[in-house]
Amino acid sequence: MQSKRADVRIIDSETLSDNWYILKKYTFDLQRRDGEWQRQHREVYDRGNGATILLYNREKKTVILTRQFRFPVFINGHEDDLIEAAAGLLDNMDPESRIKAEAEEETGFHVSRVQKIFEAYMSPGSVTEKLYFYLAEYQPHDRTSAGGGIKAEGEDIDVLEMTLEEALRSIETGKIVDGKTIMLLYHVALKGIL
Repeated sequence: MQSKRADVRIIDSETLSDNWYILKKYTFDLQRRDGEWQRQHREVYDRGNGATILLYNREKKTVILTRQFRFPVFINGHEDDLIEAAAGLLDNMDPESRIKAEAEEETGFHVSRVQKIFEAYMSPGSVTEKLYFYLAEYQPHDRTSAGGGIKAEGEDIDVLEMTLEEALRSIETGKIVDGKTIMLLYHVALKGIL
């Protein structure tokens, strides 16, 4: 594997796991700012890119969030289910199409118009995933099902509707601790969307 950057030389890669997604160990040389080359080793988890969306209603000043069990946060000491914005991996789809489908699968709301607001790497020290962040306005009549996710994929999702004020308070009290969700809620608050 060759890098397009002259100051990075990838020496070797070894697949450590290909069970759920791909975990590789890389050996590479990095030229430091002082000109010296330094050999480094990093484990990198590649699960593909994803998208996330915050559904909001201007009139009611509400947002739609989900609540589900997340094993990695559980083993890190977080006992409660995680409250999150709807999200999912792209699975070889373009981000906009994927997030529309994901929103409907998880929340039960069909949204036809979405607004991309930014892209971000959520854990760049070890995970390759880039998230595409979206907003969409919803109306009560946009709900086509109960949502809840796809059982065959292990999803068992509660759909929550709360005011933006309640959601922001939940960040302050530690009830909402998911990074992508916090970013979306603060974006809506800072931009005065609700």
